Amino acid sequence: MEINFKEIVENDRLLKQINFIIELDKLKSIFRQSYLSHSKRHENDAEHSWHIAVMAILLAEHSSVLNKDPDLLKVVKMLLIHDIVEIDAGDTYCYDEIGNAHKEQRELKAAARIFNILPEDQSQELFDLWQEFEQQVTPEAVFAASLDRIQPIILNFLSAGKSWKEHDITPDMILKRNSIIEKGSPALWNMVKNILKIFFNR
Repeated sequence: MEINFKEIVENDRLLKQINFIIELDKLKSIFRQSYLSHSKRHENDAEHSWHIAVMAILLAEHSSVLNKDPDLLKVVKMLLIHDIVEIDAGDTYCYDEIGNAHKEQRELKAAARIFNILPEDQSQELFDLWQEFEQQVTPEAVFAASLDRIQPIILNFLSAGKSWKEHDITPDMILKRNSIIEKGSPALWNMVKNILKIFFNR
């Protein structure tokens, strides 16, 4: 049965917001390369976004870039929407050089379509937050990116490096790819190095 929300939502602004919320449901079907810590299945984008948003709230005190009164709401917003573009663009494995060559183009096109489902003001706000996250220049974006990078490392460690092994990922590749963590939180970066020491015996 096809449901047309125009028949049940009379307010145009609310209709656009409901349509965007419905679109977001697709994020639950976009699977990443990381495995869940307690399961043999891959994590999906919605789970990933929720997980790192909670991490932002819990780990803000370990950030070296946020001030004493951080805009955590902004960080959480970034983390909740940063992978929405993958509804259209798909998940590109971070170590896939060929896939990453055209990732920016695919994701910009996806952002234009998906965020524009919303009313103009909200569309612009989320698009700007997404771009800020991608550029990794502001303190909030650096910290958000650090959490986005460390979460798969933790999951790989807990799943016996299953994804790393499947793709022949080396510790040097991991350090290079995730160096933003050192800028966002030296404490978390030290944790990453300790994980790699234990896992790769180095």
